[in-house]
Amino acid sequence: MRLRFIWTGKTRDARLRSLIEEYSERLGHFVRSEITELREAAGSDTQSGIEKDSKRISDALHAGTVTVLLDPEGSEWTSLQLADEVRRWNANGTKEVTFIIGGPRGVSRELATVMDRRWCLSRLTFTHEMARALVMEQLYRAYTIVHGLPYQK
Repeated sequence: MRLRFIWTGKTRDARLRSLIEEYSERLGHFVRSEITELREAAGSDTQSGIEKDSKRISDALHAGTVTVLLDPEGSEWTSLQLADEVRRWNANGTKEVTFIIGGPRGVSRELATVMDRRWCLSRLTFTHEMARALVMEQLYRAYTIVHGLPYQK
């Protein structure tokens, strides 16, 4: 299985970029992963910008991938529930799971409705750059749970 991460805009904060790289390396012990940073549309906080960013995200998706949109209206998962999702994806022979983090104003309603899953990290608000690091850390944590390693304790 492979994990893909698609997000709009670069991770500018060097500390968060370093943390993302760290968890990407750690995930590499369990699963192949890839990060795709898409150029953020000019005026990404306008409806037109949101539509352009959503189109870029849609165009970057591979056929047959399981899509998980980070969405404040999505389902909240505990770390154990995320580990169960990872187990299911593996058991079902899923080839690829793509985690999508849209721009500051999210993604278009059209893109959101075609996602397989919508995941809310927390009711708290995080910067998009911080959410990137949290997603990677939680997936690493899920894999350590699946493999019975002590990290999650």
